[in-house]
Amino acid sequence: MDENRTVVIRAHGLELAAEIYHNETGDKILAGLPIAGRANRWGDEIYFSIPLSLPRAPDARDVVQAGELGYWPDGNSFCIFFGKTPISRGDEIQAASPVNIFGRVTGDPTLLASVNDGQEITVDRR
Repeated sequence: MDENRTVVIRAHGLELAAEIYHNETGDKILAGLPIAGRANRWGDEIYFSIPLSLPRAPDARDVVQAGELGYWPDGNSFCIFFGKTPISRGDEIQAASPVNIFGRVTGDPTLLASVNDGQEITVDRR
């Protein structure tokens, strides 16, 4: 893992490390750190609005993997996926609409299940 691209996500007493990818969205997220917001839960996804407006990336997708970090252009939001959402089918994790994947939690993303709506969440460099 590239130490310069490692961040820590803090929420509800948890600290999870994540890696930010070398792509346009990842670069802009890193440049905007630290960021903070109030968690919104949508099934086993946490998302929160951030002060960044980016277009949908050409490789944006709506089927994601547990632990992936996505930027949701439709809501200017930072998303952390750790399980199924209300629209998931079968074993797939389904985002509401395509997201720009820009990173991945390097620890156990299912620990985020203890984070509730309205709790503060922060992302900063390690």
